[in-house]
Amino acid sequence: MPILEQQTARDQDGQVLPKVPVPPLKQTLDMYLKCVQHLVKEEQFKKTKAIVEKFGAPGGTGEVLQKKLLERRDKTTNWVYDYWLEDMYLNNRLALPVNSSPVMVFPKQAFRDHKDALRFAARLIRGVLEYKALIDARGLPVEFARGQLAGTPMCMEQYNRLFTSYRYPGLKTDTLKVQMNAASSAPEHIIVACKNQFFVLDIVANSKQLNETEILSQLEKIMKMAENAEDRLPPFGILTSDGRTEWAQARDALVKDQTNRDSLALIESCLCVVCLDEPNGLQPNDTNRALLMLHGGGSERNGANRWYDKSMQFVVGMDGVCGVVCDHSPFEGIVLVQCSEYLMKYITGTPSKIATSSSIRELPPPRRLLWKCNPHIQGLLKASGDRLQRLVNNLDMDVFKFEVYGKEFIKKQKMSPDAFIQVALQLAFYKCNGRLVSTYESASIRRFQEGRVDNIRSATAEALAFVKSMTDERGTFTDSEKMKRLRDAINAQTNYTIAAITGMAIDNHLLGLIRIAKELNMEKPEIFCDETYLASNQFILSTSQVPTTVEMFCCYGPVVPNGYGACYNPQSNHIIFCVSSFWESTQTSSAVFVKALNEGLLEIRDLCMSSSAAATKPTDSSQGAGQPRKSGK
Repeated sequence: MPILEQQTARDQDGQVLPKVPVPPLKQTLDMYLKCVQHLVKEEQFKKTKAIVEKFGAPGGTGEVLQKKLLERRDKTTNWVYDYWLEDMYLNNRLALPVNSSPVMVFPKQAFRDHKDALRFAARLIRGVLEYKALIDARGLPVEFARGQLAGTPMCMEQYNRLFTSYRYPGLKTDTLKVQMNAASSAPEHIIVACKNQFFVLDIVANSKQLNETEILSQLEKIMKMAENAEDRLPPFGILTSDGRTEWAQARDALVKDQTNRDSLALIESCLCVVCLDEPNGLQPNDTNRALLMLHGGGSERNGANRWYDKSMQFVVGMDGVCGVVCDHSPFEGIVLVQCSEYLMKYITGTPSKIATSSSIRELPPPRRLLWKCNPHIQGLLKASGDRLQRLVNNLDMDVFKFEVYGKEFIKKQKMSPDAFIQVALQLAFYKCNGRLVSTYESASIRRFQEGRVDNIRSATAEALAFVKSMTDERGTFTDSEKMKRLRDAINAQTNYTIAAITGMAIDNHLLGLIRIAKELNMEKPEIFCDETYLASNQFILSTSQVPTTVEMFCCYGPVVPNGYGACYNPQSNHIIFCVSSFWESTQTSSAVFVKALNEGLLEIRDLCMSSSAAATKPTDSSQGAGQPRKSGK
């Protein structure tokens, strides 16, 4: 079971945040039918509707499960937390890189030499220590919701897990452990990866934290130690890039030896990992930097210079390619953003505190982690490396900066930028595939105690009506009719968003009902075996808005083999999209999707412009008042 701090979330006035609600059963079942009706064939929908009605009938299975779920809500801080964490992350057997771990790509750094890069890394580490001190002192200001229903206080619990959590691989399910004794006497250390070797850097000496100069001098020692070819050990980090079951099996083989147990214990108790990457020889454009953060370029480049189980890995490439890779199970993207922005501001904003050499203390040198290998483990390392290389070769990534307009233009249309972009993503998908599919957009439920996320299902019936009016049926609609459909689609998206952030969406609720059935040892209810339900949980389009105020962007891979990952960062006058898919799927192509997205964003802009022009034009009596013109010829 995941081990988590049970700390009640209070806002600044000491008010306890509410618990996540359990929506009414009928409401969820009606909403579920509404979400799937236009995405499945009519015959199939009829069958699904009958199954859902039977499930929700008075005295039926649904009512029994709902009653138990309400009891669970009363007994727990957050009824969905463990269910969601296991379903979303811990039970997932796929490798963490690409499939699960999101990354933040920092602006390209212009390092003159190695020393310059190490200075940046030392500065970054000092920033991490100051940020952690703020978290430990509960010094981070409580965040308040922005966007829809702005102003509500948010749960800050996720920040406490940034540097204290570790994800252990398991044969069937992983375990997320959070160190409770953050303020204990245990010596704090970070792990530095360099040339696929791992080093312990103690950040406290004689109960005093190292300053920036001291950290820099330790990093220089590490770099020298890593260069000594005789002492080099096999690249054990590659094992953490493997499927979770494979890595759990490999870890079981490792821990048979005391040396390996000691090394693992030091990694598993560190604050974070700092990866000093070798230059990779690729053009440092946005797409390549994103790829290198996501998987390190495979075992031939920096793919083994990682330890994916640790929640925060800061990458400092000698060639200026930098960023953060994080395990997603302890916290959401917004926490990663806030931490990254603090660090970037710290690095660029504070005058460098490189002290004179006279004030440097004599520090014990950093220690290389030792590993014992045997032919069996050697074989495991090779197999992990091969599997990572397949993943690297398979990822089709396209980072696209749309520069025609950004959120300012969208707000002028009196539309929500997030809803607008979601509708544009639906239009792009339809242009590529002639249909809409189940779409996932993460919605924060941090208004509630220990809240994580629920899902906004963006492929609404209203979005379908709009995208058809812009594509297949464009000749039959006037601009004002298309505009009305656009507004309807944006309203439907906004309404679903409000339902999700207030704990009234369907995905967490349905998951809760399945899990309760399992706990009661019931046969899986028919509603959850129905092909409509199974298809509705294959998120071919997985999306997330991750806005930043500093120049950086977030990205991740698709969640299904034939899907797209689409992360976007709306800025005032441009939007950054990171679109990912797999080369092995014949149904997807990131470049084709980006082209359709660009086209769609321009078409929606033209529609908005022509509508506002028509609205401001004085009516010419000879033309019949405001006669809408046919477009799409």
